[in-house]
Order: sequence, then structure tokens, then C-alpha cells
Amino acid sequence: MSAVKTVSETDVPGLSLVHRGKVRDVYEIDSKHLLLVATDRISAFDCVLPTPIERKGEVLTGLSSFWFEFLKPLTKNHLITTNLNEMPNVVRQTKELERRSMLVKKTNVFPVECVVRGYLEGSGWKHYKQTGEICGHQLPANLRQCEKLPEPILTPATKAATGHDENITEAEFAEIVGAESAEKLRLLSLEIYKKASDYALTRGIIIADTKFEFGLDETGDILLIDEVLTPDSSRFWSAEAYSPGKSQPSFDKQFVREYLETLDWNKQSPAPALPDEISKATTTRYLQAFHILTRDNLTEN
Repeated sequence: MSAVKTVSETDVPGLSLVHRGKVRDVYEIDSKHLLLVATDRISAFDCVLPTPIERKGEVLTGLSSFWFEFLKPLTKNHLITTNLNEMPNVVRQTKELERRSMLVKKTNVFPVECVVRGYLEGSGWKHYKQTGEICGHQLPANLRQCEKLPEPILTPATKAATGHDENITEAEFAEIVGAESAEKLRLLSLEIYKKASDYALTRGIIIADTKFEFGLDETGDILLIDEVLTPDSSRFWSAEAYSPGKSQPSFDKQFVREYLETLDWNKQSPAPALPDEISKATTTRYLQAFHILTRDNLTEN
């Protein structure tokens, strides 16, 4: 594969930058619309790494677009288009935005992440080993690392502007967003996870866990927003290679986390650079996830 230009940071003349996150640059189009640009930045342990990952922004955008369409029978979403030619002229003039941009509706965002876990890994595994529960969910004894849970569970988290997101109980979740909204978001998150994970399993991928974000539109309807079911926001495992009791081969950024765990690094900024073989292998995993799930390939630049 020929070298592809990476995009670590964007600047769109004529648009106001609202927020530069760990991965996305967000611009205001007008009072009702935003432009979400997925860069090739990658974060781990709440630090943005200095090494961009080729084509990562394309995968996040393309896969989110696929899932937004797939999930339309269950939920409305904020996506208007990912086609640069259908966006305002001020956007079309910046060609580096192609295939990594979403024109979306503005929403009143719920200040929580709806994390759904179907398997026991990550922070959930750590908490389970310590307490036998996750975010107030009491789980059976003697579960193994990466074991499938009896039923998927919602383990919400607060969205931190800096530092770590904090896991909270469903009771705390209800205090933040209101009991009625919390119940709607809980049921919707679990429904989305079931539909997506059932489909992914037919393609040979286990969606071990994922996080969703939601907002209210101007009429008060709940919309699925941000990214959805990408290798950044989810754990994707090979169903064929799945074997509980240890960490799993993955198609997500866990590969990068595991490399970083081998380093003498205190998980504080500045983060270390990734070797070429690690960054390229990460690109390969992200492209594989896209192809397996969508049955499509991303056209090269």
C-alpha cells in the first residue's frame, strides 16, 4: 500500500473551531449544524500519542456512517451526510476533510457515556476482581477475564473534559439526566448493542463492549450522536479465536494499549511515540474491522 498522508490536526478557513478533542476537531457550521472531523490522532490512557495512525479518521467516519444507517430502525441519529460534495462550500474547499468528516445536527448532549458491556474486560474486569461487581451490578462469582456476561449490562460513565471518565452507578446516572431519560437511554443502549452485536457475530466479530452518546434534538427526540461502534469506542474480538481466561486478539486500539504497557511510561503526558511497525499494524486492524463489518473496502486516496 502506498504511503497515505495522515491528518493530525485540521484548520478550516471560514469556520470556527468549537472543540479539539482527543481525536475529533469540531467546527460550527451555523446555529443548527456542526462539522465533526475525525483526525488520525490516537489516544490511550487519556493521552494523545504523537504518532498518527494512517487512515484512522476514514475508518471511524465510514464505520460510524454504516452503523448509523444500520440502526435507523431503532433510533434517530444526528448524521446528515459524510459526502463532502453535499456539504457547504466552506467545507468542500478543504480537501483533506474528505472521507473523515460528518455534517451533523446540533443536539443538547446528555453529559454521560452509555457504556454497554457484554463481556468482562478492561476496567470492568478490574472492578469485578476487586468487588465482584461493576457499577452496582452484582455478577456471578468466579467469572474469568473476557468471559461472556449472563446478560449485557449498562455501566454509565461521566464524560471528563480532561483526565479519566468516571464509572457511575445507574442511580447516579438517573440523578444526572433524570429518571425517565435514564431509563430510556438504558433500554435504547441495550437494544442497540444487541442488534449490532448479533449482526457483528454473523461477520465473525464479537463486540465485547462499546459506548454510546446521545443528545436531544429541538423537538425533544433522543438522537444517537458522535461516533458509533468503531474500533476507538468498542472492543472488537475475533469470534473464531475467542477463548475466555485471557486477553483476546482484537481489531481495536487495545493493540496499542498493550504495546504501551510494555514501556517504562507513567501514563502521563507527553506520551511516547509509536514505532512504525505498531502504527502500521494498527492501521491494518482498523481497516480489517471496517471490511469485515461492512463487506466494503475504503478506496485509497
